[in-house]
Amino acid sequence: MRHFGHIPAAVRDGLFHQQPAEFNAASPARTLAAALGATLYSPATRPRLAEAVVKQAAARGVASMVLCLEDSIDDAEVAGGEANLVRQFADLAARGDDVPLLFIRVREPAQIPDLVRRLGASGRLLSGFVLPKFTEERGVAFLEALTAAESASGRRLFAMPVLESPELLHLETRAEALVGIARTVDKYRDRVLALRLGVTDFCSAYGLRRAPDMTAYDVQIVANVIADVVNVLGRSDGTGFTITGPVWEYFRVQERMFKPQLRRSPFMEGRAEELRTALIEHDLDGLLREIELDRANGLLGKTCIHPTHVVPVHALSVVSHEEFSDAQDILRPDRGGGGVLRSAYTNKMNEVKPHRAWAERTLQRAEAFGVAREDIGFVELLTAGLNA
Repeated sequence: MRHFGHIPAAVRDGLFHQQPAEFNAASPARTLAAALGATLYSPATRPRLAEAVVKQAAARGVASMVLCLEDSIDDAEVAGGEANLVRQFADLAARGDDVPLLFIRVREPAQIPDLVRRLGASGRLLSGFVLPKFTEERGVAFLEALTAAESASGRRLFAMPVLESPELLHLETRAEALVGIARTVDKYRDRVLALRLGVTDFCSAYGLRRAPDMTAYDVQIVANVIADVVNVLGRSDGTGFTITGPVWEYFRVQERMFKPQLRRSPFMEGRAEELRTALIEHDLDGLLREIELDRANGLLGKTCIHPTHVVPVHALSVVSHEEFSDAQDILRPDRGGGGVLRSAYTNKMNEVKPHRAWAERTLQRAEAFGVAREDIGFVELLTAGLNA
């Protein structure tokens, strides 16, 4: 699979200076962590889940999905959800279609080896598990269960812990909780693909809910937690992990009203303002601002609960031609000794040593999501993704 692989090749050629690279479930962990993109959540109880998985990959370019047995379903539905997953994985395996990276969000460690056993041969389609309310105390049991299931099945399985526990939120326990989480995920580093932020649970602890015109970063108590998580777990010195952006919980279902507005004048003068108006009308302006703030704060990828969020997340993950130019200049072999140089776009200073880590991350993102042509921006990428 590749990002924007759901749009025709001829259209991609017109959009990208450097095409997104192909990847699959067997790719290196570093590649997969950068390529998660908009990770779409779906309740594990959906009766036509296999069909939905194939559809979202083909129609929207979904590259990763989480099939949830935790908060998205009622406590009484867990056993039925597990049985449904076994049926749906068998259906997917029989279809032979390409599928996204698939993860199961469990409630308890014992579910991991049990589900891997019950999935049998169709478990080859499973990339790993999402581990809820992750702390050092809970996390060790989850990761030991994952390690045992991997050994028993002979297949590589990844973990994506969700950081959402009260211990992490409350100021008096946060530092200790973060140190414990860091110790745990470092011990199992080869198994941990990315860390996910459970911002809805953070808000719940204080009876908060952000409005559609506000980002997670406007809720100061949440923004403080995100900052501390990145501080401890997102460092660029080799000790850090990929940390994904929080869920955006607002959506509207009238996408048919949205797409024609884009088709009418996708390449006309003033298109950016027209598109912005359409996005505001569909509660996506806040999403776009939050995606930009995610990246500015060191997060990559995003949890999504509605398919209409996928294309905007991916469009804003593409590296601009200017970013790519700066990153390449900074990482030139003859710049190993440092120094300062004017950017090729002649609008900024590139300082080689301080900007090196940024440049390396930018080229990693460029490999996963591609580099836009010099005259291509978010509007064209979003339009192409929606109209595929």
